Order: sequence, then structure tokens, then C-alpha cells
Amino acid sequence: MDIDRQKEFVELVESNKGIIYKVCLLYSDDSESHNDLFQEVVVNLWRAYPRFRGECKVQTWIYRIALNTCVSFLRKSKSMPATLPISPNIEAFAEEPDFARVKELYKMIDSLNKIDKALVLLYLEDKSHDEISQIVGISRSNVAVRLFRIKERLKNMSNN
Repeated sequence: MDIDRQKEFVELVESNKGIIYKVCLLYSDDSESHNDLFQEVVVNLWRAYPRFRGECKVQTWIYRIALNTCVSFLRKSKSMPATLPISPNIEAFAEEPDFARVKELYKMIDSLNKIDKALVLLYLEDKSHDEISQIVGISRSNVAVRLFRIKERLKNMSNN
């Protein structure tokens, strides 16, 4: 890969590291595994970069590789990580006095399986059903059905 393409890749990772960080945080249980996962995602992005044809948005491509890397990483480790809040410093984002409900929602989301967590993460990022479909690799209608079921499950959890 030529030097211009390498610089382009570094800029791409730098401008989208927030996406990578959030996905890795969702699937890691401590800072050490988070860093390992982050590096693994960047390595996989680097390997796939020469084949990126621009048929989808670059963020969609990054989400897809990051999610696939994290899920594969979990399969390889054959152990489920301890759950963490999606954002360990969620208190910093609370502007309402009803913060306890927001914190409880994140606890409920953490109890979901890895694919459902990914769907919720993308939904909360305001991704369209089409974008979620491309990232996760399931049909648009399956995305809609699964999100509906996840919302119902979260409602039922909140009632209990």
C-alpha cells in the first residue's frame, strides 16, 4: 500500500475512533481487554482496507468490521465477559433529574445478548434499519422485527 493510502487509513481511523471505541466497550469487560479488542479491530480494518470499494458509507463498513471482530473475539475466548455499563461515565451525560431510569435502561441493555446489544447500539446511534441491516448482516425486515422484540423485552424488564 502506498504512503498516501496509509495516511488516508490513519485519518480514517482517527476520525472514526469513537465508533470503534463504543463497539469495543460494549463487548469488553475491562480496560485491558478493551485495548486488545480496539487493536484487533484496527488490524482487521487495515487488512480489509485495500478491499473497501465504497459501496456503503465508511462508517457502515467500520461498524460491520468492528462488530464482527468483537463477536469473533468473544467466540474465540469462549467465555462471556462480565457486563459493564455501555458508558462507564454515563453520569456525565445525565442532564435530567430522572437519571436513575437512564442508568437502569443501560443495565437492562447490558443484559441482552451480543447481537441484540449491537442492534440497540446502532439504533441509539440513529442508524436507519437499512444501515443496521448492512452493518449486522441481516435483512431489513429482520432488523425491524428484532428491534421491536428488544423494545418489548426492555419494557417488560422495566415493569419487573
